[in-house]
Amino acid sequence: MKKSTILMLGVAVCLSTPAMAQSIPEKTGINSLMGVAPRTEDFVKIATISDMFEIQSSELALHSKDTALTEFATRMIADHKKTSAALQDLLHSGSVQIQQPTALDETHQDELDKLKTLHGRDFALQYRSDQVSAHEDAVSLFRRYSENGENASLKTWAANTLPTLENHLQAARSLPQ
Repeated sequence: MKKSTILMLGVAVCLSTPAMAQSIPEKTGINSLMGVAPRTEDFVKIATISDMFEIQSSELALHSKDTALTEFATRMIADHKKTSAALQDLLHSGSVQIQQPTALDETHQDELDKLKTLHGRDFALQYRSDQVSAHEDAVSLFRRYSENGENASLKTWAANTLPTLENHLQAARSLPQ
């Protein structure tokens, strides 16, 4: 088979899988690399799981003896609870008809489980790394959706939430290494 035929077949498969929990382009990072907005269903799923991970991992960080870490964690819990509530309000308003996930996906659960086994400096370094990575992903996701998303209400919410996430990313990068 020619490369162009294989490429076209791959694109067709990616575009024909609306029943999947998350589209293949979003799962593989193709959308992010190309700057393409995620499908609305993907955006809601990823944003919800991201908030859950931020809150749950930050609750673990509250037990740290590192003041900078606990202050950051306290802020993450408060801010991500607010974004979770705002997203839930949008979904309940009827402007978006999508079911939110109620638990972490396997990848985030594995990351959380790993954090639970760490203590002291090892915990702090892994938590910082997770926060930087999670916020880089969130900034990309929210930027792409706010610019080219399908749902006007969610686009506005994403645009209004983006500065907070960018600030979180800067704060995460500033955590002690």
